[in-house]
Amino acid sequence: MIFMLSLNPNLKEFWQTKADIKILKGGRASSKTWDAAGFAVFLASTYRVKFLCMRQFQNKIQESVYAILKIQIERFGLLDQFDIQKTVIRHIITGSEFHFYGIHRNISEIKGFEGADIGWIEEGEGLTREQWSIIEPTLRKEGAEAWILYNPRLVSDYIETFKHDPENGTIVKTINYTDNPFLSDTMVRKISRLKESDFDEYEHIYLGVAKSDDEDMVIKRSWIDAAIDAHLKLDIDSGQDCQIGYDVADGGSDLCSQILRRGIVAQWGEHWKAKDDELLESCKRVFNTAVKYKAKIVYDSIGVGASSGAKFKELNELRLENDPLHVNVNYSKFVAGGGVVSPDAFYVEPDTQSNTVEDGVTNKDFFENLKAQQWWSVADRFRNTYNAVNKGHSFEANELISISSDMPNLSNLVAELTTPRRKFSKAGKVMVESKDDLKKRDIASPNDADAFIAAFATEEESERFGLIF
Repeated sequence: MIFMLSLNPNLKEFWQTKADIKILKGGRASSKTWDAAGFAVFLASTYRVKFLCMRQFQNKIQESVYAILKIQIERFGLLDQFDIQKTVIRHIITGSEFHFYGIHRNISEIKGFEGADIGWIEEGEGLTREQWSIIEPTLRKEGAEAWILYNPRLVSDYIETFKHDPENGTIVKTINYTDNPFLSDTMVRKISRLKESDFDEYEHIYLGVAKSDDEDMVIKRSWIDAAIDAHLKLDIDSGQDCQIGYDVADGGSDLCSQILRRGIVAQWGEHWKAKDDELLESCKRVFNTAVKYKAKIVYDSIGVGASSGAKFKELNELRLENDPLHVNVNYSKFVAGGGVVSPDAFYVEPDTQSNTVEDGVTNKDFFENLKAQQWWSVADRFRNTYNAVNKGHSFEANELISISSDMPNLSNLVAELTTPRRKFSKAGKVMVESKDDLKKRDIASPNDADAFIAAFATEEESERFGLIF
């Protein structure tokens, strides 16, 4: 009885409902973790349960739910029933166990963990698709459950793709401080002060409203949302020239991707798994799309992609043999680490009031490489589109950008476009996170996003690297 009296009555049904995946989300001061710990202690004291307790970063045991479990065990008067060791907690009678791991550093150990009945993930907002693809199969025991608790952070976070679907074994519940009967008066006053001073921050922190933007993003989610079908919203001529951005996989879990742009609109795309020895087949796939839409191809020439030009040349020659009157597919390479286009042109225009150029910043002084320049070029167009759609600002069509709502894999494309963060070189120039940078954050290569960027590479950039016929 003491267990149930100590738990939030608003979560009783949630904990007692059987499901493969239980997700508890909401703002701070909502009792999520304390309730999970209390129910976990109840289960461990009543049944034989093996817990795999995880959080994104855990450099020491005190950073896990270990400390909260100890407090709950003491609150329930059960210290004599548990053997609390430095890294493991065991129930002396039932044999239940709690084990603790940091996901970021110990994913291989988690992969090999055997016999988990419950996988409890704290800080679920940081969970990545790749991490979940390892953790979920680890919970393979019959009747095993995953508990994922988190404070919503960004709408683009992977965890936000999980939806309430009891029929398929997933339940999602939102709980906030307003549902916490144990909230102290001190906490109520603190929350009220923030509500009055900064309502948006209050909603994010205490009502669990996910933010659309991360200030370190190169391209903000709110800008992309405004760009969905922007050509229809703004009733503008989107243009007819077609270009395909092609990101070539370099093996492993990487995917090939192609995005088709017509005028200012990204209309269609796809990604697929291809081995290193299947480069010709992947190039044929993109080449055939180019033939169908009379499009030019801009391909990533880094790594395995360096040979793509030779493959496209072969395919053009083969078409020539079969049809001497055919029109070649144009293609060019995009060298991400190459020098910037129009290096002496101003990216930040000088102040005309001062009659001097010292206040301006040239492309070569602002961008570290072509990749940064092109990502910023696309970001500028997204920002312009946001201002045109939401604020009525006026721009030329080629200063805007649009994504068709019919775009396949749209949610993945949006997530990838909002993933890379800005960085700065030792010289203070703007950069975009590299694949190695993303890997350190356990984030896979943004193949669809890279193809999208190449799809919007300008004609000047194609000329810069030599248009091949």
